[in-house]
Amino acid sequence: MSDAGAPAVRLGTPTGRAVITAAVLGSGMTLLDGTVVNVALRSIGEDLGASLAQLQWITNGYLLSLASLILLGGSLGDRFGRRRVFVVGTAWFALASLLCGLAPTPEVLIVARVLQGAGGALLTPGSLAMIQGAFAREDRAAAIGAWSGLGGIATALGPVVGGVLIDQASWRWIFLINLPLALVTIAVAQRAVPETRDPGASHHLDLIGAVLATATLGSTTYALIAWGGSLAPYVAGLAVLGGAAFVLTEKREREPMLDLAIFSDRTFSAANALTLLVYAALGAILFFLTLQLQTTGGYTALAAGTATLPMTVSLLLLAARGGRLAARIGPRVPMSLGPVVMAVGTLLLLRIGADVVYWRDVLPGITVFGLGLALLIAPLTATVLAAAPDDHAGLASGVNNAVARAGSLLAVAAVPVAVGLGGEQYADPVALDAAFGSAMQACAALLLAGGLLSWLTIRDPVTR
Repeated sequence: MSDAGAPAVRLGTPTGRAVITAAVLGSGMTLLDGTVVNVALRSIGEDLGASLAQLQWITNGYLLSLASLILLGGSLGDRFGRRRVFVVGTAWFALASLLCGLAPTPEVLIVARVLQGAGGALLTPGSLAMIQGAFAREDRAAAIGAWSGLGGIATALGPVVGGVLIDQASWRWIFLINLPLALVTIAVAQRAVPETRDPGASHHLDLIGAVLATATLGSTTYALIAWGGSLAPYVAGLAVLGGAAFVLTEKREREPMLDLAIFSDRTFSAANALTLLVYAALGAILFFLTLQLQTTGGYTALAAGTATLPMTVSLLLLAARGGRLAARIGPRVPMSLGPVVMAVGTLLLLRIGADVVYWRDVLPGITVFGLGLALLIAPLTATVLAAAPDDHAGLASGVNNAVARAGSLLAVAAVPVAVGLGGEQYADPVALDAAFGSAMQACAALLLAGGLLSWLTIRDPVTR
């Protein structure tokens, strides 16, 4: 039985296919917009006259509201119905995408991206929680594997789709394409997806916690992007105070947005720490790679986007198998080996420069990176959810998604500063080329740290 009292859905049935379809379409839009913008950054910068800091905020404004509010979105789904909140978030996301597509200035685009992330915070945790809440327990791992693989494809396809739209039409269409996708998603969800919720959840909303989470991440992001400026130390201090206030508020709140007790499970905490490291590296790699290929290598937007296609193929063919492998041998080996393989792929990308040859300099690295990601993504997601009680599926999904977006958010804010890139230097081939090498080495270090962390902390379940 599902937690709403309806018969549990089985994989392969029409209802099962509908749940996965709606979940993939909805989360796919957010994943698409999390990566497609990287391909468009150079075009957006030229068209709107944006600085590097503004380009970082165009990426990070979306990640900021998504990471800050996704916990609230997961909690709302558990309390008011995962399908209902998912549908509301999809509609919100579509309207914000329309504003993005019509934005006349960088400032308006940044605001629209923040609104878009808020819509994503409602639909993203609901997409996975619908699967966790609706499917029979014995089918959940396979369903999550299918969701992870197809969702990962949406992430990887983002640069390809973006390149086609930018070269053939305008960067504005990378946002406008979300409107028809949202309509299809809502139609499938409303017609065929069963409603599930946590029957014990109350209707109390922890708005103070949501505000503090947003303020903490926002001030941290600002301090990192503006590092070296006169205000940065003060804003960093506000971030520390905001973080402390958030923890204290959640501890004292009768019904918190984030129940800190969920982190008492060692596996849950370790898997989320791994998520932070891996997605920090992934966010920075995608941010720098497309800029490097276009600015230093002379690629068009389409060519830069298509360059990541081997990662798409790896996820398409192997992500679900990665989930089945972890179910058979346990998650420890895939979750430890996956980041290490990704680190090797990242180091192979160091060959990309002004004289880049795709088959020699891009293909090996992006393929190896994709193989590592396909090995990791399904067992990581399944481990996070398995470590939390079923009636906290929305919260567990929200925490993991928040950690993933926060990792990318902080990396995109911090890495350009750390490697000495600023101002208009993203358009200077010499300056960007030097920064790219340092950025890839930093990302490889993050991934190796993630693999080591997983090996030391993740334990395979004991079977009897």
